[in-house]
Amino acid sequence: MNDQMPQSGADDDWAAALAEQASTEAESETGGDSMEDAWGEAMAEQAETEAETSPRPKATSAGDSVFKPLADEAKAGTPRELDMIMEIPVTLSVELGQTRLTIRELLDLAQGSVVELDGLAGEPMSILVNGYLIAQGEVVVVDEKYGIRITEIVTRSERIHKLNK
Repeated sequence: MNDQMPQSGADDDWAAALAEQASTEAESETGGDSMEDAWGEAMAEQAETEAETSPRPKATSAGDSVFKPLADEAKAGTPRELDMIMEIPVTLSVELGQTRLTIRELLDLAQGSVVELDGLAGEPMSILVNGYLIAQGEVVVVDEKYGIRITEIVTRSERIHKLNK
């Protein structure tokens, strides 16, 4: 008898589930699409209401909000981002001229030897920063020390042209 009780309860559950399924199928055949239609109508109505009441926001490029304009920094003086690199040391050197030697000629050099350079007397000297030409200048003496007076700064296009050589 105990075996039949759960069996009949299970039969009732199955019967209820089948009846529910049959009623759901009947609704979908006759008017089940009405629920979907109601959702579609509601969504369309909401879209119309939003279009009428709230104007579309003005489209802006991501650059406006992500990147800071450079003009504001130029007015303020030295930008904060450049402050970080202001204390990095660089090597400034002045080149009188160049020459090519063989190893034999280099080993033959002694105290008092003269090495001829390709630079001419009175010709502007090359001013290099970390090995890159940035300016031309002339030698001056200030308080018994040599110095260089900048006479011409190399333009960006000239620097790029020299890098390509």
